[in-house]
Amino acid sequence: MSRCLIKKSEVQGFIERCMVAVGTQAHHAHSLAEVLVEGDHRGHYSHGLNRMDMYVKDIKTGICAKNGEPVVKKETVATALVDGKNLLGPVVGNFCMNLAIKKAKEVGIGWVVANGSNHYGIAGYYAMQALKENMIGMSFTNTSPLVVPTRAKECTIGTNPISVAAPGKDGESFVLDMATSAVALGKVELHARRGDTIPEGWGCDPQGNLTTDPEKVLNGGGLVPIGGCEATGGYKGYGLGMMVEVFCGILAGAHYSNNVRTWKVTDKMANLGQCFVAINPESFASGFNDRMSDLMSIQRGLDPCNSSAPVLVAGDPERENVKKCDEMGGIPYHINVVSYMNDCAKTIGVSKLLPCDNLVSD
Repeated sequence: MSRCLIKKSEVQGFIERCMVAVGTQAHHAHSLAEVLVEGDHRGHYSHGLNRMDMYVKDIKTGICAKNGEPVVKKETVATALVDGKNLLGPVVGNFCMNLAIKKAKEVGIGWVVANGSNHYGIAGYYAMQALKENMIGMSFTNTSPLVVPTRAKECTIGTNPISVAAPGKDGESFVLDMATSAVALGKVELHARRGDTIPEGWGCDPQGNLTTDPEKVLNGGGLVPIGGCEATGGYKGYGLGMMVEVFCGILAGAHYSNNVRTWKVTDKMANLGQCFVAINPESFASGFNDRMSDLMSIQRGLDPCNSSAPVLVAGDPERENVKKCDEMGGIPYHINVVSYMNDCAKTIGVSKLLPCDNLVSD
């Protein structure tokens, strides 16, 4: 299968042009484009360019605010409640994470929650901002109800991702970035767009039965929690999704559970709840970076059950993808995704489209 190899700067510029074309402030468009491109660069194609049409629709319909900046509504030396003013999620996310880091520098920890936000891309983008200050970063968000709780048939919980980033020595780091569903919905959407089946254990049909048909998951069914069915521990993923909801929708006073609008239906504000945490390891036992690197080395040094597949830690696959993209000189996109987004751009009057001429094989 061939893919289009496109430079990061070209994708960044394309997304910015599309967002500005529908009225987004230039610096807000830049923030969004950076998050989406970073998602693709790290291999999370479900949360990158593939998502651009959703943000375009949110701004174009007026259901997401074009102007303004987030506002701190309440704070202490270590905490803050932020009103996202219904702005693009990355605008809210950057504001909150910067505030959490500032507080952590001053008092050792910053815990910031936001209401009035929107979809913010990959959770790991915000957690990793803390690494630049040699801090632990965490990021959580609730989402539209896309996950069917254990024993149920109806979606009432979001994919509710968790991200934790912790610095080791010499720039290496642990970066966990995961949905609390078996997969992110975008991965099911990508399979449907390509006409592929999905692995069993990703989602269920409208009757709550596991299915390999992505269309059944997207039309009346839903995703299942990490672990799949009850017998294989799906209730644990369900519990983690609820935990994220506590940190986000409940703590921030945002919408939660099935109060959040239906995915991609712009009939009301999303009003997502999000949580951003920064922790300064220097406030605790000394030698954090050394121990963190040792912890990762122990796992990586294990004798693998398959000699061709070494033991990894969270963040390693993404680092490998970043390295591969950088060596190739761009990000390889499925041609169907590029064509779809170019068509989207044409409908809003954007003429400089993504190039499709540099093809590479998987």
